Amino acid sequence: MNKNVLTLVIAFFCLLYFPVSAQEFASIEKNKNAQAQQLYHELNVTKDTLILKSDTKINYVYSINRNYEKEVYDFINATSYQVPLTNLTKGKHTFVVGQSPLKIVFVVRINGTATSTSEVMKVTSSH
Repeated sequence: MNKNVLTLVIAFFCLLYFPVSAQEFASIEKNKNAQAQQLYHELNVTKDTLILKSDTKINYVYSINRNYEKEVYDFINATSYQVPLTNLTKGKHTFVVGQSPLKIVFVVRINGTATSTSEVMKVTSSH
């Protein structure tokens, strides 16, 4: 019985010592400028959608990837908008959100490790 308890204690401390790091699909580097604080720019819980909200109208949003190509280019004219990130290429994307007269710039990094819900459904339904 004491061997089992000792094994559990050792396993517990190993789990604490070696943190499990699951890489997220995307991460955001928010704009910390005081004028950018009026724009809520966060990722959703699953990190696969960019959520934009503001009290003032958002005119447009676009992103430029590391090859200087625009992958997102949407005219909005609303106070909230969601940008799906699942179709973006892996790597750094610089986002520009236009709120007349401001242009708020921030970075979203796509790691490309998300599992789509259809893949999860296939795995769970096959067992």
